[in-house]
Amino acid sequence: MTIKSMKKIFLMSSFTLFLAFVSLFGNNVATKIATKPTTAYALQTDSVASDALNLRCKSAYCMDANSKTTVYAQNQTQRLPIASMCKIMTLILCFDAIESGKMDYTTVIPVSEHAMSMGGSQVYLEAGGTYTADRLMESVTVCSANDACVALAEYIAGSDSLFVQKMNQRAKDLGCENTLFSNCTGLPKEPQYSCALDVALMLKELIRHEKYFEYCKIWTDEFEHPEGRTTLITNTNKLIRHYKGCDGGKTGFTNEAGFCLAATAKRGDMRIISVCIGASTSKERFSAVSELFNYSFANFSDREVIPVQPLDEKLTVNKAKKEQIEVVPERAVRYFCKNGEENTNISHSVELYDVCAPLKKGQKVGELTVFKDGVAYDSVAILSAEDVEKASFWDYCKKVADGWAL
Repeated sequence: MTIKSMKKIFLMSSFTLFLAFVSLFGNNVATKIATKPTTAYALQTDSVASDALNLRCKSAYCMDANSKTTVYAQNQTQRLPIASMCKIMTLILCFDAIESGKMDYTTVIPVSEHAMSMGGSQVYLEAGGTYTADRLMESVTVCSANDACVALAEYIAGSDSLFVQKMNQRAKDLGCENTLFSNCTGLPKEPQYSCALDVALMLKELIRHEKYFEYCKIWTDEFEHPEGRTTLITNTNKLIRHYKGCDGGKTGFTNEAGFCLAATAKRGDMRIISVCIGASTSKERFSAVSELFNYSFANFSDREVIPVQPLDEKLTVNKAKKEQIEVVPERAVRYFCKNGEENTNISHSVELYDVCAPLKKGQKVGELTVFKDGVAYDSVAILSAEDVEKASFWDYCKKVADGWAL
């Protein structure tokens, strides 16, 4: 080999290393996230006329739990007392405390004299006694125990008044615009009100928790006290037993509020939430919610438009051993519509972020937006379908060298 050839090879090798160095360090090391305009997903308003169903109550509301599409609305934003349905928010904060690590289901909760003194529905807790959070939450769900509500509230927030502040803030966070809590039980106390729409939004949040459905399945149970006595508790939501698909909900009654009920039912992949406020009798509230369920399941359908499977689009990953990977939506997107409207124009857009390795499987790398007749209908995160390692210096050397022919 001549000296001239050796010089040529040396220069080419040096240039290859230089290009690899630039590839490795020349780009911005930080992951760049594409900004996306905020899209407001308003409640769909494809509701039937308020006089289409003969519901004997002051206010009613029914919606698809997945998309929040309105099925039926009757005075849905009217501010009214809701009695024990406010315990939906009490339970939400209990589950929040569990998710945050404040307590778990086995946490021992002490009972104060104040908690024991609650009137109305109760499980007759012993002042000075202790009970697990699990049993107290069960009694709130099944038999609407006011004393259990206060014991939980005092443990979570320090006092029931501080707990009420948390309830009101949580309601605002959920978009409840016509709700104000004064206590955690729903016992009469001014000012305190909500509306059928807000109650539906709160129940939608509560049913995120599978444990809640475990409580709702209980029809009767013996609640044990520290000193050995027991209290028989019975589920106040009769639809759990008497309506096909009903698996959750909360009743309420005071002389001021009348008979109230918020419930959810699922058939197939479709889940409905129905709310009735201010019925004259207990029978009328169960009848109203059953009628809302019947109307929904008979006249609406739910179909999958985006399955949980790799998208056609591939993600380019900067500084990675593997430059392109598959991505998947975090969850399926379903389309809720009236029967006969299945061919409504549904489209979607995919936004993939500008990302750098390393990536973990399941890491958010984009967003998919579904449109109904050109209007944003739902949005779901796009996730990496696999782990992606960061490219090494020698990976870049090989890539650059592969592009050269000696």
